Amino acid sequence: MELSALKTTSKRIDILHSMNIYSMEDILYHFPYRYDIIEESYESDHMIIEASVITQPKIFFRGKMSRMSFEVVDHYNHHYQVVIFNRHYLRTHLTPSSTITILGKCQNNKITASDIKIKPLSEIAGIHPVYSLKEGLNQKSFLLYVKKAYQLLKDDLISEVPEEYIIKHHLIHKDIAIYNIHFPDSKQDIKQSLKYLKYEEFLKFQLTMQLTKFNRSSQNGIAKTIDLDQLQSFIIALPFKLTHDQSMAVKEIVDDLQKPQMMYRFLQGDVGSGKTVVGAIALYANYLSGYQGALMAPTEILASQHYQTLSNFFKNTTVNIALLTGSLSTKEKNEIYEKLQNGEIDIIVGTHALFQKKVNYKNLGFVITDEQHRFGVEQRKALKNKGKQVDFLIMSATPIPRTLAIALYGDMDVSTIKSKPAGRQEVETKFIESSSMKPILKHLKDYLASGGQCYVICPLVDESEKLEVRNATQISEAMRSYFANQYQVGLLHGQLKDDEKNEIMQQFIDNKIQILVSTTVVEVGVDVKNANMMIIYNAERFGMSQLHQLRGRIGRGNQKAYCYLMSDQASDEAKERLHYLESCQDGFDLSMYDLKLRGPGEVLGERQSGLPSFLVGDVLKDYNILEIARNDASNMIMAYQNQKMYAYTIERILEKLKENNEYVD
Repeated sequence: MELSALKTTSKRIDILHSMNIYSMEDILYHFPYRYDIIEESYESDHMIIEASVITQPKIFFRGKMSRMSFEVVDHYNHHYQVVIFNRHYLRTHLTPSSTITILGKCQNNKITASDIKIKPLSEIAGIHPVYSLKEGLNQKSFLLYVKKAYQLLKDDLISEVPEEYIIKHHLIHKDIAIYNIHFPDSKQDIKQSLKYLKYEEFLKFQLTMQLTKFNRSSQNGIAKTIDLDQLQSFIIALPFKLTHDQSMAVKEIVDDLQKPQMMYRFLQGDVGSGKTVVGAIALYANYLSGYQGALMAPTEILASQHYQTLSNFFKNTTVNIALLTGSLSTKEKNEIYEKLQNGEIDIIVGTHALFQKKVNYKNLGFVITDEQHRFGVEQRKALKNKGKQVDFLIMSATPIPRTLAIALYGDMDVSTIKSKPAGRQEVETKFIESSSMKPILKHLKDYLASGGQCYVICPLVDESEKLEVRNATQISEAMRSYFANQYQVGLLHGQLKDDEKNEIMQQFIDNKIQILVSTTVVEVGVDVKNANMMIIYNAERFGMSQLHQLRGRIGRGNQKAYCYLMSDQASDEAKERLHYLESCQDGFDLSMYDLKLRGPGEVLGERQSGLPSFLVGDVLKDYNILEIARNDASNMIMAYQNQKMYAYTIERILEKLKENNEYVD
């Protein structure tokens, strides 16, 4: 139903549009983000009392600021001095003997008021929803819109949850849940409403994931014939032995490739756990079956790194591997296009250039995307559609516990690598409360003198008027001056052209640059085994997972590695995070810590990864509800397939999947 039903002004409609509200249904699903509970309270830091004014208010102005004070007495005959700022316009209502409600903090019978209501407590007591609104729309007006929307739509609020599960889980019905979330009479009303709404959105999400997965498993794929002896010879010839987790992941992927269903698998592992070699073995298995493979990376630096790594793995094989990125010349690109189309290239590594319209494959059979949260859903789909019945592997270095991964990525099979290769040492990490390198300068000089290389990470490229943080340009100039005629200093950031970035990175790899000052463009994939020191300026500005990813660039060999987290502006919360990083090297633990702090959307890549933006559910706090919904969804799908039960809910979801080309009969 359109917003015109509100019969409000076009200006108000524009404000609602700016809040992503385009229909009356959207108004109902714009839930309060908190509630103000107004009831008599004499707690010193949260005082709410009804009182009578006994003195005429006095007002003091200082510029545009005002301070108003007056005395009141409550019904217990307690006297208070009240002070409130910037509310001088209330003076005409605060006449002696008038009854008001005061909200604020109290100390020694002096109340510093946050709000004053010119009404008795009995008239305003209760639970008041508070909505996130844009300027020009107040709480009272929006609540009237909600009331209007509910009146018009209440008969259409059909529950997505089958009656059987409403009874089983002691849930209220949807129309009651929607009403009570906006107009609660008690805390219990809110609790029961949230219980229903969380369960419903988790159930719909799990049904969507599992129906998508069932569809993929039922679609005809290509059962690839792989010479397993030859594959085993390739694995044995690698310069290191696979860990148990790597071996298990390889087995799961190779089993999938040999099945007559399309593979859609999620491979997660901590930084340095060896996901790339698993991907290489999978690409080789696909090659042995006679099909082309593609590996897509989010940046040219990472694509080039993968190309070099895979070239080393395949140097004693007949695999023809090529690199396709946007910085190649037109002639170089055209040569690659031709070789891909006629089948001369067996494995192609690249960026988004891999799925451009000009790129055609002879028989693409397998696609890997690395750091998948950096690609949009459409980008991944475009590459996958370059072949027929293509098997798909997604790799990520933002690991989460397997049970949570299965719940969130329910449309995929999950492989997890937890153990790290033998000989890999932990990175010694230290939080330094300073913006200067002085406390660690001696260690840096000794380390460089021993032949090592160092990363220096900054949050910004250039100086900012708004932010007091160290920038890469400033730091690189200072280090060039300090280490003149001793060491070469390079500067790497996202504003450089791709060929410039690649050239600087290659110089660092070749040890022509000893100190690389960089922004977070080195966060993922860069592997320089001689670089085993990292200094991160303004570490408080990075998330836990991002800092762990950056730290993962060092300690890639068998040498001792050191990471310094520099910050003199960290809040108490930020200090706690940085100290936690000092003692924790496990990416799974860190990502869970980060998820709790920042939420799954920020950590895992909400929009791009396909991770849903739940309205009321929290995948960590409400994990028990998510698990129950997952089991119920599985049972519902089974009952639908056998007896066409739960048709209303499931067929509505199937229709949406078909609209989005996610499900095909």
